This record gives sequence, C-alpha cells and structure tokens, in this order.
Amino acid sequence: MGQTGPLLSLKNISKDFYGNVVLQNVGFDLHEGEILGLVGENGAGKTTLMSILFGMPVIAETGGFTGTIELNGQEMHFASPFDALDAGLGMVHQEFSLIPGFTTTENIVLNRESMKPSILNDAFGDRMSTLDRPEMKTRAVGAIKKLGVKLDPDMLVSEMPVGHKQFTEIAREISRKNTKILILDEPTAVLTESEALILLDSLKKLAREGVGIIFISHRLREVAQIADQIVVLRDGVAVKNVPAAGVTIKDIASWMVGRSISGEAGPREESRALEEEIFSVEHLWVDMPGESVRDVGFSVNKGEIFGIGGLAGQGKLGIPNGIMGLYPAGGTVHLEGKEISLNNPAAALKAGMSFVSEDRRGVGLLLDESLEWNIAFTAIQIHGQYLKPVLGGLFTQRDSKAMEGLCKEYIQLLDIKCTGTKQKAKELSGGNQQKICLAKAFAMKPNVLFVSEPTRGIDVGAKKLVIDTLKKYNREYGTTIIMISSELEELRSICDRIAIIDEGKIAGILPPSADVAEFGILMAGATDSPSKTKRQSAAEEAPRA
Repeated sequence: MGQTGPLLSLKNISKDFYGNVVLQNVGFDLHEGEILGLVGENGAGKTTLMSILFGMPVIAETGGFTGTIELNGQEMHFASPFDALDAGLGMVHQEFSLIPGFTTTENIVLNRESMKPSILNDAFGDRMSTLDRPEMKTRAVGAIKKLGVKLDPDMLVSEMPVGHKQFTEIAREISRKNTKILILDEPTAVLTESEALILLDSLKKLAREGVGIIFISHRLREVAQIADQIVVLRDGVAVKNVPAAGVTIKDIASWMVGRSISGEAGPREESRALEEEIFSVEHLWVDMPGESVRDVGFSVNKGEIFGIGGLAGQGKLGIPNGIMGLYPAGGTVHLEGKEISLNNPAAALKAGMSFVSEDRRGVGLLLDESLEWNIAFTAIQIHGQYLKPVLGGLFTQRDSKAMEGLCKEYIQLLDIKCTGTKQKAKELSGGNQQKICLAKAFAMKPNVLFVSEPTRGIDVGAKKLVIDTLKKYNREYGTTIIMISSELEELRSICDRIAIIDEGKIAGILPPSADVAEFGILMAGATDSPSKTKRQSAAEEAPRA
C-alpha cells in the first residue's frame, strides 16, 4: 500500500445547525485499507459530519463549518459533492438517491457513461457520440461482481426490492476508478442478515485492496465485527476513538448513551391469553414491486402484538401496504366484524387502522412542514380533530394551540430531539423522523396499528425507547399492533405470535419462545418440514404468546 501517513484527517470539526451545536471539535484519522466504525445515537452528529466531509450544499447554506479536512496530508475544501468525488471520495447515503426509471446499469454508470463515436463526429465533434451500452453493462457487471451480489443489470430501480437498491448504490460508488475512500451511512439497515453478511465480506475485500472505509451503523454487532477503529459520537463530541480489538458491543453501547445499557431488548413476558378476534385476513394478494403477496391469511386477537417477519423481497412489506391501500390488493379483510374496502387508504384509516410505513420520507412525512403539522395532519384529515369552529361553526380552522400541545406531548414521550414544534421534519435526523411517524400514527388512536420496520436506522438507545413505547400503547391503551420487521430478535422481544412470510405466503406462525432454528427453517422455505407444520397448526388453533 505504501502510504505511511493518514489517508484522511478530520481536525477540530465544529458545526452549528438550525440553532443547535451538533458538532464540537470532532477529529479522527482514516488510514489506507482501514475500516473505521462511526457510531452514535440519533442526533449525535454522524450524518452532519459526513455531509461536511462530502461537501453537501446544506452545510454551506447553513453557515459552513469550522475545522480542517486533510486528504493525503493536503488541506481540502470541497465546494460540492462533485469536488469530493473528483478527490476520490464515494458516499452511500441512508436515503436512496437512485433514479427509479433507470436500470441498474444506468444508475451505476450515471454521469460516467461510456460513449462511442458516430458517423457525425467528424462533422460536429464529440457531442455527437452515442452511448456504448455494451461497455456500460460490462462496467456495471464488473462492479456488481466486485460486491459479490446478484443483481440484474437490466432491471428498473422502480421494480427492485429495497435490498437490491442498496447494493446498486454501493456498486455505483465502487465502480469509480479513483475511489480511495468509501463512506457508508447505515448500509445494512434495509438488508437481511444474509445480505448484510455478503456486504460486510465485500467491504473487507475492498479494504484489502487499499480503500479506506467509514462505516456508519446502528448495528453494533456489525461494527464490532468489521471495524479496525471505532469512533463514538455523543451529543456532537467524539467521546471515544479506539482500536476495535477487544471492544465489546456493550462497551460501544454504553459509550454511545453515556450509561450502562443492555444489548438485549429485555426479558420476554409470560404468555398472554388473548382469544377475542379483532382482525382477520383471507386470501390476500398484493401487487407491490419486489414485495408481492400471493395468498395470505391470518387472524389477530384484540390486544395482541402480532409480528410478521421474513427475508427481504418475500412479501412481508406488501401485507400492510396492500391492506392500507398503497398498492393494488385483493382478498378479504375484516376489522371488528366489518369488511374493510381495499384499495382505499381513506376507508382503512376511517375504519380505525393506522400505518407507520417503512418509507418514512416517501410516505410517512411532510418534509417541508412543521413537526406539529406532521403529527396532527392525518387526525385532522380523517377525524376532523384539532380544528376549531369559526363564525358559530360556519367554518373551521386549525387549532394551533391544540396541535402544539399534541406535538409537545409526543416530543416528550418519544424523546424527539428537535428545536421545537415549529421545526421542519426534513431538518431532523433519520431516527427522529421515524419517531414523528410513530407519533402521527399514535395520534389517530387506532384500534389496529400497522408498524413496518419501526426501528430501521434507529440507534440502540432509541430502538429500546420505540419498542417500549409500542408496548406501552399496547398494554395501557389496548392498541392491537401488527409489527413488520426484518429483525427477528426485535419481534421475539415484543410479539405474542410471529408469522414468517416466504415467497408471498405465510410459511408458519410461531410463538416468540420457539427456537431460533425453527424460525430459520421457515425463512429458508422448508415448507415440507413436519415439525413446522405441527407447530404452525398448534399456534393457529390456540393463538397465545
């Protein structure tokens, strides 16, 4: 590798953002071929630090930053992400930046397309060159192979499951010939465990080839497994910068939150006798790209937390999206004995159901609106709440005081880190945006709450808070919850029963106390397993946790 000094040095980086000091004298070194694990709770400053490093426009637009960035010993000033790319930095953001109508290949080589001369070049110059699509595909396939994953180079991004989108983002960055540093912001948050293992192996391979990697993740097990160096941010300060050797997951978690914390979600409670059916689904099909549902049936008892798990792309995300009317669906759905009209989001909401989507930015939030407007919006639209009469009831207008009170209640309950109720949703960190989505759903006071990937991209401290909040609403308010998650242990820590989806169908329903191997058999599609069939029928006949 030949280089002795740091590939990258950040020195005394400080940033004031929307009235909050989010970074204070942060610094670290990254060496060639090193993987640096960057961790911290939501709002600790991780994404802001990487935005500074990558020259994101939002930094300059909000007053810039102080401190220095050195690349190979030379101070750098990135006026834009293009400057950072030219200098050899690649970044995969937490939220996707792909073009849905383009193929895998077109996204991977975007702005670096291969060209070939046409017969008009002699007369009009290089601008008459045409796309060399075979060469573009060769380059894309090379990047995909380097990652070690299976991606269709001709598939449209709009038709991909979410895990494939993440791999496409990473393939795009490593396809650049001059990439020296790769920054990954929560790269495994949307991946299954098997996909995550493939990615971690790929990153180790890239590091051996001399690429310096900054790996940002809330999955502390992965950080401990892959990192050479660990930097922990807490409230905008780098509280730890240590070699990863010998560091435990509990060490990292305690540094992040500034207190001792268990890595487990908590002990499982004794089984509960819940026998009054409130919700049922029969022969449900959903046409959701990458998450199609073929023929699903299950019932949920009043007061139950019913889990739905399974590998990515098998259909688990399609179930709530179809029932709530976001994708074409068919079949029969009953809530409290009444049939729910499918393909009609308003009807689902009025019937007493609410949904926290896995796509918090695309579906869950009004990014340019205030937090109080985000939390109250659906309750205003569907139930006419948080409105006050004007001119003796002739008109109504928003009750700003009531909306503010509602927002303050959930800011405190969910520990949402913000400057106040008037702050725009787009200004919050990813994890705090997820909490706003939960608050919006809770404000509806639903009889049945669908929660899809509730802790996606949320740190270890906030994850426990969200799970505890779901449990609180279930226990104290009797809210029936249907929770969809890629995290099996998360489901086992809170659910009364767990259904595993495989190839668009329910492979089996197990109690949380079942052996992990049994869940693994269902996820692997071993539908002919006698033990599975026996366990499934027992669970369905007597649905107790």
